Formats: sequence, C-alpha cells, structure tokens
Amino acid sequence: MPTPNPGPNPAALAHLAQRRSAAAKLYTDPVPDRAALEAILTLAFRTPDHGKLEPWRLVVLSRPDMARLADLAEARARELGGDAEKIAKGRGQYDAGRLAVAVISSPKPAEKVPAAEQRLSAGALCMNILHAATASGWGACWLTGWPAHDATFAARAFACTGNETVAGIVHIGTPPAELPPDRPRPDLARLVRWGLE
Repeated sequence: MPTPNPGPNPAALAHLAQRRSAAAKLYTDPVPDRAALEAILTLAFRTPDHGKLEPWRLVVLSRPDMARLADLAEARARELGGDAEKIAKGRGQYDAGRLAVAVISSPKPAEKVPAAEQRLSAGALCMNILHAATASGWGACWLTGWPAHDATFAARAFACTGNETVAGIVHIGTPPAELPPDRPRPDLARLVRWGLE
C-alpha cells in the first residue's frame, strides 16, 4: 500500500514564494557570526551530491578577504588590458562585500557520475545556501562576475586547480529594510511543455 502524502508544508511554501535577493551592495552589518554561518552551511550541505562525492569546496570570505579580492580583480583586469568599466565591475562586489561564501566546483573522478552532473551539484549548493541564509533571517545574493570566470583570477584568489571552477559567490548580510519590488517571474505557459507530443 502506498505511503500517504504527508501534506503541504505551509512555512516552506511561503519561504519559496517570497524569497528574493536584493543587490549585495545594499547589505549592511551585522553579518552572521561563525556559529550562525556554520548552521546555514550545515543546512545547505543537504544538497544532491551523487553518493557523497562532495564535488565542491567552500571558501568563507570576510571583509579583509574582500579587499584582497578587489585588488586581485583590478590587477587581473589591468593585465587583460581592461578599461575603467571592466576594472570597476571586477572590483565592485568585493569592494562592497562584507561576508560571502565562494562555492568552488571540484568534480571528482567518478566513472558513473559525469563531471557535468557534479558541477550542477555545486550550483544546487549555491541555491541551498541562499535558501538557508534567507530562512535564517539574513539577506543572500548569488553573484559571480567576470573575475570568477577567469581561470587566472580563480587560481590566484581561491587556489583553483585542474578542472575546478567558481560556481558562485554568495553574499550574506543584513538586507535593506525594504526590498526592491519583485521582478516579473517566468511564464509557465511559455516555458513548460507537458509531455513529448
């Protein structure tokens, strides 16, 4: 006999219906302390990871780390011949950042688990950090920016090697008192196909 459906979880549904991010530059102090962040990450680690492969690692970034990353981004932009706009965009999130978690996709050798699925696991972890931080009362915003996708920057900043890449940088802090208006959400009728015919 099939197990009956336990029914909806109104609090979880309300969280999903209302979750949205403000721009990371709008976050203020305080930020979670170590114990609060560990609680958030413990929840976030309940992520599909293909049989405990754990194909990711995290780097917690404090304010001094952000200043270092801003300088690294500027230096890399200059090496690439970037203009003032590229430099400003590279520095931007780090100059304004207070606390963030860099999620590094780190696929493991696994014959039965393609690297693409392992990279998706890192993306799922980014989303879980957003949900756990928001449910814990903080603001959270998932960013990357061009430096995160630059292999040289990623190696210098986060010691990425081999096939490691930056999946996301999740900023966490006190959100603004008033969040910006919600943006229009995707149209199910346009994007969802019911069946193969």
